[in-house]
Amino acid sequence: MNPDDGARVDVVVVGAGIAGLTAAALLAKAGLSVELLEAHHQCGGCAGTFRRGPYVFDVGATQVAGLEEGNGSPAGIHARLFRHLGVAPPPAVPLDPGCVVDLADGSEPVRIWRDPERWRRERLQQFPGSERFWALCDAVHQANWAFASRDPVLPPRNWWDLGQLLSALGPATLASGLLTAATVADLLTLTGCGGDRRLRRFLDLQLKLYSQEPADRTAALYGATVLAMVQEPLGLWHLEGSMQALSEALEQAFTRHGGRLRLRHRVEQLHPPAGPGGAWRISGQRRDGGRNGKAARKGAAPGADVVLEASEVVLSLPPQTLPALLGECLPAGYRQRLANLHEPSGALVFYGAVERTRLPAGGPSHLQLDAAEPGSLFVSVSQEGDGRAPAGRATVIASVFTPTRPWFGGEEAAYQERKAEAMASIQRGLEQLLGVDPGDWLHAELATPRGFAGWTGRPWGYVGGLGQHPSRFGPFGLASRSPLRGLWLCGDAIHPGEGTAGVSLSALMACRQLLAGRGVELRP
Repeated sequence: MNPDDGARVDVVVVGAGIAGLTAAALLAKAGLSVELLEAHHQCGGCAGTFRRGPYVFDVGATQVAGLEEGNGSPAGIHARLFRHLGVAPPPAVPLDPGCVVDLADGSEPVRIWRDPERWRRERLQQFPGSERFWALCDAVHQANWAFASRDPVLPPRNWWDLGQLLSALGPATLASGLLTAATVADLLTLTGCGGDRRLRRFLDLQLKLYSQEPADRTAALYGATVLAMVQEPLGLWHLEGSMQALSEALEQAFTRHGGRLRLRHRVEQLHPPAGPGGAWRISGQRRDGGRNGKAARKGAAPGADVVLEASEVVLSLPPQTLPALLGECLPAGYRQRLANLHEPSGALVFYGAVERTRLPAGGPSHLQLDAAEPGSLFVSVSQEGDGRAPAGRATVIASVFTPTRPWFGGEEAAYQERKAEAMASIQRGLEQLLGVDPGDWLHAELATPRGFAGWTGRPWGYVGGLGQHPSRFGPFGLASRSPLRGLWLCGDAIHPGEGTAGVSLSALMACRQLLAGRGVELRP
């Protein structure tokens, strides 16, 4: 029994990252009683923030897609959802260029412009003879975007799911479906651009950011849209204040519609219903504290047990957590599938602050550097007046992918030595890219997968989903409808995958399925 209320709720949502917040807000808006449980002291998850003195740092995600209002074309997912939920989206400005990519080959960096015509001229100059490749990508993207705007369910697991999928199909979707098993590298070959090594390197760097895979391992249907995300009528956006503004807006919508947020509540076990009409039992630990007054029961001791009952559960945590959460209740076949999942990446993330005069004048907010050591760097620089640093200063976040497991175990001294070497290597990359000397940093620290695991609770500190390989994308991915009745999945391991826009679409899909089972149609 729920010790706080003594009552069963309709839905418990586990995890208050962007996917969990979105799902919880949509279900509360639909009139369901919803409890949202979050182990951390704040919402946001991988898109959260932390403060160091006068500086605010985005933990992981540093840019947002899906805030475009549409203006004659389909609106972005965040714009659609905020309109449906009745709250204002967070203030943001479009990135232009969306990114500047330095291939470290002595040539001018590639500037990915927001204006489609300007970007067309840029890529023709940078990659002569590649227009057939970009034209094919654009055709695939247009088919994808029309398909996604009809809210398909992928992969389908019952007749209702299949009906939603079939109703979203169009002639262009069926044609692009012929590329379901293809990669972006296959598109290069099909268009006669397979021998362009510079273009291939550019694609590898950009795709790795968004799909965790290079061109020869990124699904063509996913990669074509990723490569078009910067240009109008779409766009990448820089949030004012911090990435936390996105989760705060969703949190506002959730509580406005009657949902209850419990911070510092770590879920440890999920117990399926014993029979038809039974309730899910969600057990875990509560730690006192946090900024939400409703997050802890009055007079409760620190670490007190919490048990909730719900008709249904929406899990936004990585699916790799399911074996521990469900124990013997997890079907053997599904357990084996989870055991065989591709190992996601971790990241080394440098958080620094510097006088703005030490940075190139008029530099972009997002840059990428092709570097052998420590690896390809993705860099985000705060904008003047965006709330991340005092006037005249800037925060700089630089990340590089890394295998996760080597950062766990072993001697502490060896870990700290390796961490210091990694930070020095990233600082050398930033010196090459931005001209910032090691002694210029006003603040400098490095997060490893070990630190990320502690912050987010994600296994091994994974920073993304399963990777958008054709064998794990769309119809071949994990479904939001789990094998256990009343258990739904969303997040970056569920179609369509990575990024705040992707996880929000996965949350919408799971909510549509859940509500359809109750006879309610959700069409934001």
